[in-house]
Amino acid sequence: MSGWEIGQVLLWAAFLGVCWFCYQLFLQNGRLQLRLEVLEEELRAQEIITDGEALLKGLPVGSLLNDFELPLLAGGTMTLSEWRGKKVLLIFFNPSCGYCMQMLPKLTALPPNADGRTPVPLIISTGDVEENRRLFEKYRIPHAVLLQEGSEVATLYRALGTPMGYLVDERGQTATELLKGADGLLALIGVRHQFHSTQAEKGSSNGKGRRGFSRSLSESKITRDGLKAGVRAPDFTLPRVDGGQLSLTEYLDQRVLLVFSDPQCGPCQQLAPKLENLHRRGDVQVLMVSRGNVEANREKVAEHGLTFPVVLQKHWEISREYGIFATPVGYLINEKGILATNVALGEGSILNLITTKDSKATACP
Repeated sequence: MSGWEIGQVLLWAAFLGVCWFCYQLFLQNGRLQLRLEVLEEELRAQEIITDGEALLKGLPVGSLLNDFELPLLAGGTMTLSEWRGKKVLLIFFNPSCGYCMQMLPKLTALPPNADGRTPVPLIISTGDVEENRRLFEKYRIPHAVLLQEGSEVATLYRALGTPMGYLVDERGQTATELLKGADGLLALIGVRHQFHSTQAEKGSSNGKGRRGFSRSLSESKITRDGLKAGVRAPDFTLPRVDGGQLSLTEYLDQRVLLVFSDPQCGPCQQLAPKLENLHRRGDVQVLMVSRGNVEANREKVAEHGLTFPVVLQKHWEISREYGIFATPVGYLINEKGILATNVALGEGSILNLITTKDSKATACP
């Protein structure tokens, strides 16, 4: 074979190599775009975001984070509320993310809360349990590692990719905007790193997405201001705080005051003893749908001496069915399972569903 022929072969080989590289890059970008699209739909379906700017920026500084209870890889469960009084660096992690993998040696070398002032890393991973267990045991990570089923907590906190996270203060509020990439996360715990952030961060920096994330609030199909009187109350079956399960259908032929609450909501706590009074007088059957972990709700039940049923939703899934994302809010449901009133927002409006007493309505968003 002549030199000219060898040169032609090498040129073709180089050309094919470039084509293969571009093809792989195209596939990788397509997978990322698809993931962003799925995450956007999840966020919009739960009414967590309504426009592209909110999606890309994450939660505002000072946001009180919704509590969660997730399984620990080491066994048992853990809630975010257990860390009240301490600063936490919440890190969303994925074993299939190369940038996450490069963080592991740095996290391994960092002792857990060595000086009492450095934020404690709290890692929320996703994927297969055994895969995660092998990975974190291999690197001997000394920090708590929790596992979400899919991306339910990341979606709730508007974290589109990995690694991402927030600095959470002693009150459970975000002390920073959404931190994107390893550099920003590790800098908060005094660790310098030398690699760039994820493609998700690059996509968010220029405000562009596959579909631009440009749909406005007016285009949202999710009801946000409550269901209207006259429609059938959406049924649900939820776990009771005191054990077992309860369905709304069990209340057919009875008048029900359905109240959505949260143990971290001040106005909810002011309302609770007044609901107990209504329940004890027999004016109406009271049913409370609360949020958060079981123990926090049990404490509130004991504190107020509640004897009416309290059931738990994980996040906002039942609230979404009733078209309202706030607490405390309530509906009066008649004996046929039909909403007898529009949504009542705040203590005064809820009590007015049953009594003529009027008071100022306040609610936690």
